[in-house]
Amino acid sequence: MIPEQERKQIIALVRREVVPAIGCTEPVAVALCVAKAAETLGRRPEKVEVCLSANILKNAMGVGIPGTGMIGLPIAVALGASIGKSAYGLEVLKECTPEAVEQGKRFIEQKGVRIALKAGITEKLYIEATCTAGADSATAVIAGGHTTFVYVARNEEVLMDKRAAGTGVAEETPVALTLRKVYDFATTSPLEELRFILETARLNKAAAESAFKGDYGHGLGKMLRGTYEHSVMGDSLFSHILSYTSGACDARMAGAMIPVMSNSGSGNQGISATMPVVVFAEENHKTEEELTRALMLSHLTVIYIKQNFGKLSALCGCVIAATGSSCGITWLMGGGYTQVSYAVQNMIANLTGMICDGAKPSCALKVATGVSTALLSALMAIENRCVTSVEGIIDKDVDRSIQNLTRIGSQGMNETDKLILEIMTGKE
Repeated sequence: MIPEQERKQIIALVRREVVPAIGCTEPVAVALCVAKAAETLGRRPEKVEVCLSANILKNAMGVGIPGTGMIGLPIAVALGASIGKSAYGLEVLKECTPEAVEQGKRFIEQKGVRIALKAGITEKLYIEATCTAGADSATAVIAGGHTTFVYVARNEEVLMDKRAAGTGVAEETPVALTLRKVYDFATTSPLEELRFILETARLNKAAAESAFKGDYGHGLGKMLRGTYEHSVMGDSLFSHILSYTSGACDARMAGAMIPVMSNSGSGNQGISATMPVVVFAEENHKTEEELTRALMLSHLTVIYIKQNFGKLSALCGCVIAATGSSCGITWLMGGGYTQVSYAVQNMIANLTGMICDGAKPSCALKVATGVSTALLSALMAIENRCVTSVEGIIDKDVDRSIQNLTRIGSQGMNETDKLILEIMTGKE
């Protein structure tokens, strides 16, 4: 069993990284930063300027903003300035009303919002918001994490500055994890310490069920839940995993005012780490303890991989989130640590290289691809079949395979990231 002090550190880490969010986390994080700047200003802004890293801009261009029926950053910025409350974190826009939306539209029409790329930074998650009214101004900066404020100032008075010298980003000391430690924590920690992770099942399943009743995004989850479930996919555990996971993503990407439990700053990652495990556990009549431990194994695996990966990159987050759910499903199938490590190896061998071209309704397709592979990888693992170290980027040591994945996503695909943004911003 993991020592008590280390367990407390890991629990604190999970509680920081697995949090409720309404809407896509990139535009919502921008709204959060604007809300903080507006609160610091102390009155309603006349102008708002946001300067963003390329990855934030990429992930906010094509996604619905909760409660607005609109797409993109301008309305998120306008609402952050008017009704956003920074105390709500990634639920900053939960008090949005039709009246606030109309007011936000007028603010945009009056040229109150300016959005630009931030030059000269290497941090992929960077948001700088400046609100002005008369001769007064206030600035807030989020960097490194979707809710991590590193700088706040009003006029010439600096109220907070946690930026590391020379980087502009707050320094963090991550909890040292390995896949073995993740597995041991999830499977041996006292159950009462882990039960909070069940909230991921409640929130994300409710989001999926809302999607089945509505018409969100491309409607992939609802479509799989309907005629095609019987005529093409079959009324099976596999089709149910696909429909519930993609359905929750449909609702979220379309801007539904429905909270989901995110993981490492991404709602889609939280959904993909949760719903396959929940559906598998429910349809195989697993106990609450088994579901709790499998969910913790899934979510903590995602957090572990993302630690060395960074919050944003050119690699689609569903690759990492589905790897977590594959681990949870493998354990629910009766696998031990060896089989769980096989599942990770199989996932890395298959999905590495799937690009992230921004947050948008079609993310539901990528989520479905990820969780399909999660189930296939688990089935292979439980049969003790694993991609070997003579094949591609896989190493004999599973943690080194994870490092290979993170190197490809955080270093090798940097040029890919630039080209993706160039393509996205160059459309006519």
